[in-house]
Amino acid sequence: MILQNLAEYYENLVLQEKVSKSGWCQAKVSHAIELNEDGTIKAIISKRKEEERGKKKIWVPVLLNVPEMVTRSSGVSSNFLCDNAKYFLGIDGDGIQKRTIECFESAKERHLMLLEEANGKMARAICLFFKNWKPECADENLSVKEHWDELNEGGNLIFCMKAIYAQDEKEIQDIWEEYLKKQKQGKQGICLVTGQRAEIARIHRGIKGVPGAQSSGAALVSFNAPAFESYGKEQSYNAMVGKYAEFAYTTALNYLLNQSEYKFALGDSMIVFWAESGQEEYQDSFLSWLNPKVDNQEEMNKVFGNLKKGVWVDLEDIQLDPEQRFYILCLAPNAARLSVRFYYQNSFGNIIKNIAKHYQRMEIVRPSWEDMRYLGIKQMLNETVNQKSKDKTPIPNMASMVLSAILSDTKYPASLYTDTLIRIRAEQGKVTCGRAAIIKAFLIQNYKWKEGDEYMGLNEGCEESAYVLGRLFAVLETIQKDANSGINTTIRDRYFNSACATPASVFPTLIKLKNSHIKKLERESGGTKIYYEKILTELMGKIEKFPRRLSLEEQGKFMLGYYHQVQKKYEKKEEK
Repeated sequence: MILQNLAEYYENLVLQEKVSKSGWCQAKVSHAIELNEDGTIKAIISKRKEEERGKKKIWVPVLLNVPEMVTRSSGVSSNFLCDNAKYFLGIDGDGIQKRTIECFESAKERHLMLLEEANGKMARAICLFFKNWKPECADENLSVKEHWDELNEGGNLIFCMKAIYAQDEKEIQDIWEEYLKKQKQGKQGICLVTGQRAEIARIHRGIKGVPGAQSSGAALVSFNAPAFESYGKEQSYNAMVGKYAEFAYTTALNYLLNQSEYKFALGDSMIVFWAESGQEEYQDSFLSWLNPKVDNQEEMNKVFGNLKKGVWVDLEDIQLDPEQRFYILCLAPNAARLSVRFYYQNSFGNIIKNIAKHYQRMEIVRPSWEDMRYLGIKQMLNETVNQKSKDKTPIPNMASMVLSAILSDTKYPASLYTDTLIRIRAEQGKVTCGRAAIIKAFLIQNYKWKEGDEYMGLNEGCEESAYVLGRLFAVLETIQKDANSGINTTIRDRYFNSACATPASVFPTLIKLKNSHIKKLERESGGTKIYYEKILTELMGKIEKFPRRLSLEEQGKFMLGYYHQVQKKYEKKEEK
């Protein structure tokens, strides 16, 4: 289904002229070799442009349509009209070597074979260049010497004359198209993607843009050892994908990975997403809802509020079809190949509804300084890692599983909950609003905690032992702080983890400590003592005895009760 959906997406992109047709591809080009009519180099022209990436400005290659490039692993095989300096100039940063000469000779042979019978000025100039160029004398050419370091960075080069690219010349385009038609037909079979009889692709092109994978491209479909083969079929003949379908799906996926605004990294994975129609408005909306920012919180509140009423609302007057098919693909690096962490497809409307349900479960009372009502997937996962460590990446597989659970409205992975609890314990009971929201959402979705739906803020009527114990611990900590103004270390730093896991071993000690704090408060303010004793009496009345141990589910409720009680203290009173 992945290849079929990508192939359909490719066809929509072709109609919109966003990708190249079969036999051609888009490549990142760093420099152009401008030729004179006699084949000598007139100039080396940089084609890179300056772009802002975060706070930095960097120079990036331009994307151009060029003849389809070959798939290289370790052998020598030249591309036509677009390749690196080893093939077109025979040079390398380490000097002239046997392999660079072989690369140049491969490019020379390929271009002369295709263009030697051509009559145009551009084709003749390229042929003369390859016949006369001597790699060992490359550093004597002033233009090459001037750009020597840039040329050896590995970027692609093309040929041009008077600002006209060689691949745009009509004569050369016709030669390339005719060459493709005359190519020897390979093995025939029924394509698994199109269902039609076609020539089967022996090797699938690499996919570029997944961090951690090979920069030259990693294969999504690949068979490189007998152990992975069957019925005597070698390489990708094991996967009966026609050449057109192979070109279509790889082109579409490379296009998605090249659009920085329509992909995002999550852990070690890269997420790409698209609508069947190819309309970018769906991608814009999906990303804004999955990774919200401060300035779109009100818009999201409007949309999700209306979804509860069964009303579909478009943002910024963009007409979106709730029935539009939408696809999300999660890819992870795996040596020279790509792993599919998950693939999810549904109608756009259902996906947004599932995201809305997730945000509803995550609703929690927040400190007054917290602007983000809707916590995006990245910010959510950040709550599970130590923000002071160098590596702030969440557990890779867990990150993708969380996203999959949100999109499909299924159970969250257990590691999301346990990692959140571990992080709270590691920081001596630091329950942030994000961590409290994760605990609440997990208990509702995975443990079917129906009462939790109403637990956005403090639930004073709840009599669940673990929740009440969390509230009690928060009150005891507050009493200690009020009795000892300016104290740096509280009972939370020393006793929180034990109180959360084994209440019976800790709370009797905390009650004794409380008595001395209450006496100190009584001397300073009798009203404060009465206020706290009233709360303590209410909470202690809901506890028959302190449990010896709390389960993981109960520990989450303990932390949630603690967080709610702490936030209650800082809650602003309504003006009367």
